[in-house]
Amino acid sequence: MAVCCAPIAREPLSEADAAELAPLLKAVADPVRLRLLSMIGSHPGGEACVCDLTDAFDLTAPTISHHLKVLRTAGLIDCERRGTWVYYWIVPGQVARLGALFTPLAQPATP
Repeated sequence: MAVCCAPIAREPLSEADAAELAPLLKAVADPVRLRLLSMIGSHPGGEACVCDLTDAFDLTAPTISHHLKVLRTAGLIDCERRGTWVYYWIVPGQVARLGALFTPLAQPATP
C-alpha cells in the first residue's frame, strides 16, 4: 500500500468543515496555547493542575487563564475545579480532528 496525501490535500474542504476547523487551528496558532496544550497532554495522568502550568511561563496568571479559556472554548481542553485549583485535560476527539486533517492516509497504490 502506498501512502497518499493528507485529507486536506485530497479534496477541498467544504465551507462548513472549514468554518468548523478554523477555530481549532486558530486556538493552537499561538505559541503559548500550543505549549499549554502540549503540557496538559503530556502531563502524568493525562491532566494538569493550573498550578503546574503557570510557572513555565513568564506571564501573569490572568494571561494564562485567558489562553486556557481560548483552548477550552475551542473544545480542545476541558477542566474541573477541585478545591482552590482547576485541573485541565485534553479532549481527545477534538485534538484528533486536527491531527487527522494533516495525517496521510494509506490507500491502495494506483497503477
